[in-house]
Amino acid sequence: MHLPKLIIDLALILGAAGIITLLFRRLKQPMVLGYIIAGFLVGPNFHLFPSISDGESVKIWSEIGVIFLLFSLGLEFSFKKLMRVGGTAAITAFVEIACITVAGYFTGQLMGWSTMDSLFLGGLLASSSTTIIIRAFEELGIKQKPFTKIVFGVLVIEDIVVILLMVLLSTMAVSKQFEGTQMLFTIAKLMFFLAVWFLAGIFLLPTFLKKMEKYMNSETLLILSIALCLGMVILATQVGFSAELGAFIMGSIIAETTSSEKVEHLIQPVKDLFGAIFFVSVGMLINPEMIVEYRWPVLWITLLTIFGKFFSTTFGALVSGRPLKESVQVGMSMAQVGEFAFIIATLGVTLGVTSEFLFPVAVGVSAITTFTTPYMIKFSAPLYNWLENIIPGKWLAALNRYSASSQTLQAESDWRTVLNAYLKVIILNSVILIAIILFNTYYVWPFVAKYVNSQLLAKLIAVVIAIVMMGPFISALTIKKVHGIAYKALWLDSKYNRGPLVVVEVIRNVIAVLLVGFLLRQFFPFWPALLGTLLVMLVVLLALRQQLQKYYSRIEHRFLSNLNAREEAVAAAKKAQAADLLPWDAQVSELEINPWSALIDRPLVDLQLREKYGINVGAIKRGNVTIYAPTRDEKLFPHDIITAIGTEAQLEEFNRVVNTLNVERSDDVANDNVGLTSIVVDEHNGLKGQTIRSSGIRERTSALVVGIARGSNRILNPPSDMPFEWEDVVWLVGDRKKIAEFNRP
Repeated sequence: MHLPKLIIDLALILGAAGIITLLFRRLKQPMVLGYIIAGFLVGPNFHLFPSISDGESVKIWSEIGVIFLLFSLGLEFSFKKLMRVGGTAAITAFVEIACITVAGYFTGQLMGWSTMDSLFLGGLLASSSTTIIIRAFEELGIKQKPFTKIVFGVLVIEDIVVILLMVLLSTMAVSKQFEGTQMLFTIAKLMFFLAVWFLAGIFLLPTFLKKMEKYMNSETLLILSIALCLGMVILATQVGFSAELGAFIMGSIIAETTSSEKVEHLIQPVKDLFGAIFFVSVGMLINPEMIVEYRWPVLWITLLTIFGKFFSTTFGALVSGRPLKESVQVGMSMAQVGEFAFIIATLGVTLGVTSEFLFPVAVGVSAITTFTTPYMIKFSAPLYNWLENIIPGKWLAALNRYSASSQTLQAESDWRTVLNAYLKVIILNSVILIAIILFNTYYVWPFVAKYVNSQLLAKLIAVVIAIVMMGPFISALTIKKVHGIAYKALWLDSKYNRGPLVVVEVIRNVIAVLLVGFLLRQFFPFWPALLGTLLVMLVVLLALRQQLQKYYSRIEHRFLSNLNAREEAVAAAKKAQAADLLPWDAQVSELEINPWSALIDRPLVDLQLREKYGINVGAIKRGNVTIYAPTRDEKLFPHDIITAIGTEAQLEEFNRVVNTLNVERSDDVANDNVGLTSIVVDEHNGLKGQTIRSSGIRERTSALVVGIARGSNRILNPPSDMPFEWEDVVWLVGDRKKIAEFNRP
């Protein structure tokens, strides 16, 4: 019976991969290196064992492996995660990537390599290995150190930048264009399509998954996810980008849905299978003779990777305002090349634009830096101590001053807030309008023209369809209100602010007119297009203004609810979990002040209730008036009813010491608006990075912060200078309605 060669090859590949990776797991070495060595053993350059016979089929399977690797990376990524990375990691990453990419290019040129080889060398050096770094952190027991958060943030930025580099490198390889204008056009085109894919994906995909949820089991969801991934791969390649970019984009879109964790779990075995085939195929390309022949380039590039990445990353961290010790630790952690180096090197080979030696050089550098990484991290502290001793004291003092000043939290100015709001409205709606124009020009009109004999009628139908689609977004671009508190403050602050504000309003209306004119100019001569533009704007702004605003509000609400659905589900789960595990066992109790109590007529700051008894006063009820979140200067008077929060033991001690009378709570009192409420620090409330005092949460919610749950840590009565962090569960006592309004998106 005939057995296809591909089945024999797969048995050989997976058998070798399984045996070698078992050995590597025992030796506590990275699985990726095990796969590569397994590929070398079954490849054409090693003759002791049976070799692969159908290399072309394995190559196709390895390309599928890259697609699933990028799809899985997208599932682990989130655009909101990118927003949360923060300025420190972003500055560090961009400085490091720029320096090492340029250094890699010029190193290739100095060694006499071609321009394309040098460009790909710079690209494959741009990323570090997330897998190797995490493993090293775990083995050294330092995963919770402060500097590791910066490292993980830099890795997130690197993944995005390297994917964009892959697109640019493949574009240059195919077009052979290196001009600045061509590069700028490619980047602009890439950014535009990324925005369109993301906006359309978030608007459509989560809604579809919600409606189909009751019909889907695990099998159906897996098949649908793979179909969406491959569909985006086809779309990306049709537009002129790489298959890898399409896979990553679809993964990142699904990552924003409530099904992301389930999809990630279901796709894991598929990724592991095809990923193993990819890395084994990488090992099959290793030629020991070529590595020996190019041993000097391997050595120079290894030294460039270790020292270049260390210096550039350390410098980037210093520029971002981190202390010298943290900067050195970050720099020592990033000194290796990652898995993307293999993907970029394979891309060059597949496109046929790089020399054969680039791939084995990349493998050799990766193998060496993988083994040096744990030692680099381990010796980061001794290196800092040595630097501290040799660097002049004035320089150290200057670095410390710069670090302290850079980490000072500054509130955004009103102008910055207003301009950010305008930019969001202008950019998002302009991207959508341009996409609609292009879609109708290149797809709708040709389709209509096939079935309508009159060209003029076909053009009119296409224009009407485009205007109907564009209407809500034209309305939003021209008249959507951004008149928040900052806008009003600017308008009322000075008459000199009004001119620039009016100019901004004029600019966004001009952009809308130009986009409508651009649409009509695709179909009609200049003067008819100009007249049509005026008519369209009059209809949109006058006749259909209210209807379009309502329709746009529904679109915006759908988009935002889809975008925030995952975070809201996670926050609800965390809140429920925190409520079940509330560590301080806090309770709310109402106590009446005895007329003879020693508390009477003394400011709360003098009573020191928190310091002495561990309780907080959330509200004071005085007759028909309730004072929420009383200030430190507020006094207590006879028969005041205070809302106190603390543990049962603390409240009992407080009762006994101050001789107050406990109030029996009737049903109507129990339903009072004062109570213990929790919120989660996220994008909506904007608390991240602010201290309890600077956030103004007390003034805005009429509530006190009485506790913070941060991971496994539970902080009761946190100090007012404590900054909030992402996903903190903040417990407040005060007006529930105001707290809910404050936390509303």
